[in-house]
Parts: sequence; structure tokens; C-alpha cells
Amino acid sequence: QVQLVESGGGLVQAGGSLRLSCAASGSIVYVNQMAWYRQAPGKQRELVAQIFSGGSTNYADSAKGRFTISRDNARNTVYLQTNSLKSEDTAVYYCNADVRGSDNFLRNYWGQGTQVTVSS
Repeated sequence: QVQLVESGGGLVQAGGSLRLSCAASGSIVYVNQMAWYRQAPGKQRELVAQIFSGGSTNYADSAKGRFTISRDNARNTVYLQTNSLKSEDTAVYYCNADVRGSDNFLRNYWGQGTQVTVSS
């Protein structure tokens, strides 16, 4: 069994910063891609940023220049540094990862989400 646990969300003023963390735990052999998604009220869940085990990254246009995704492979942890936050960044942020477990199957997992609220 694999779990993804997020932390670091909260309430911040516009222009501020937050650092989100997501740690994968359980019977893990290998973690491939790790990503952050977000879902605002009444909207679909959308990809914010993605990072692969080799370090290559993808960003949504809305995140480019303001957010930075990084990972610590030894700790199976992914981070999202969010800067210059805007009210439209308010959403529940979800961690997502492709994990190969001890049974050698590659599965996709989601965290429970962490709320980010940006006040204007």
C-alpha cells in the first residue's frame, strides 16, 4: 500500500509564497513522475506542474515563472514552491505520482489534497 501525504497549504496574502510538500510512503520500489494538480470550486482539476525521476519538468502556463517543482528522490518527496500568489491560485492542491510497488506493478496515486487560499 502506498500513501501520498501533502502538507504546507494555508492562507496567504496576494503576492505571498507557500511551499507545498508531498511525501510518498509504503512499499515503494520506484517513483516515476510526480505532479501537482489543483481544483478550484466549480472548476475541473488541472495540472500545475510535473517532474520526472530524471528531473525534467512541465508547467502549466499559469505556473510558469512563479512556481517551481522539485523532488528529493531519496525521500520520495515532491515540493512545489509557489511565489507571487494571486487570488486565482486559490484551490485544493493535490499530489499525484506513478509508483512501482513491491509487487512490481506501476500504479497512479493521489494525495488527499491541501487547501491554498490567497486573499486579495
